[in-house]
Amino acid sequence: MRHFGHVSPAVREHLFHQQPAEFSLASPARVLSAALGATLYSPATRSRLADDIRKQAARGVVSMVICLEDSISDGDVTAAEENLVRHFADLDREASEGGRELPLLFIRVRLPEQIPDLVARLGDSVRHLAGFVLPKFTEERGVAFLDAVARAESASGQRLFAMPVLESPELLHLETRALALAGIARTVDKYRDRVLALRLGVTDFCSAYGLRRTPDMTAYDVQIVAGVIADVVNVLSRADGTGFTVTGPVWEYFRHQERKFKPQLRRSPFLDGQAEELRTALIEHDLDGLLREIELDRANGLLGKTCIHPAHVTPVHALSVVSHEEFSDAQDILRPERGGGGVMRSAYTNKMNEVKPHRAWAERTMLRAEVFGVAREDVGFVDLLTAGLAG
Repeated sequence: MRHFGHVSPAVREHLFHQQPAEFSLASPARVLSAALGATLYSPATRSRLADDIRKQAARGVVSMVICLEDSISDGDVTAAEENLVRHFADLDREASEGGRELPLLFIRVRLPEQIPDLVARLGDSVRHLAGFVLPKFTEERGVAFLDAVARAESASGQRLFAMPVLESPELLHLETRALALAGIARTVDKYRDRVLALRLGVTDFCSAYGLRRTPDMTAYDVQIVAGVIADVVNVLSRADGTGFTVTGPVWEYFRHQERKFKPQLRRSPFLDGQAEELRTALIEHDLDGLLREIELDRANGLLGKTCIHPAHVTPVHALSVVSHEEFSDAQDILRPERGGGGVMRSAYTNKMNEVKPHRAWAERTMLRAEVFGVAREDVGFVDLLTAGLAG
């Protein structure tokens, strides 16, 4: 699979200076953690779960979470597990017949004991499972979850990753945050090879104080939430080799954008006069806040995003593509002859690039360029978004 893989090769050639690279379940963890992109959640109770997964893959989704936790009621867990196992078998049958490659698939469980049980029940179809999402992760709860993933991997022979969700009250409350973060850091470091990314449960953070941000506000406008995000990045996402990928919080609002976008998509996706019209459509359909939040995610060190609606996927991916200017700066900073440090004017002649202070940024930018690609010099967000929606 690859980002923008649902877009025709001819259109990708028009869009990209460097094409997004292909990746698969067998790719290195560093690639997969950067490539998660917009991770789309779906309740495990969906009656057409396998069809939904195939449909989203055809629309450019590369990672999905099948949820057995908060998105379903307590009384539906058993039926949801059975439904999940049945639809994985359906996906496995189609894959055996040469069907389209599936997204990276994760299961969000409630309890550690679900993990080995589900892996055993999945049988051969476990080969399509990337791993598990671990809710309300703390040091105390986390060890049991991660041990369960390790046991399931050993029993099945399938490499399985974990994505802990940081959403517990201990992490939110100021008086317990430092200890909670230190405990989480110890736990995930012990299982470093297994932890693919850390996810932020901002809805739970807001719930603890009876808060809910409006469509014109980002998570960073809610100061209690912004403080937690900053501390999580501070402790768990350092660029010194000890850090992990931390993904952006969920965006809760959506409308049926496709109805508004259809007139634009029936025309050439690269007409100059279309940009402002499409931008207006985005703002009118509650995506202005989402776009600002994605930009703030990246500015604050987060990569990828939790999504609960397919309409959010393409904006996340379009804004994850590395611009030609970013790529040019990163290349200059990482040139072997710059190893001793120094400072130089950027190729775009609009900034100074300092080799040592900007090196970690450049390395992260090149990894993002590998999985999301590099836009051509004259290609912007609207071009990428429109092509992704039309793909």
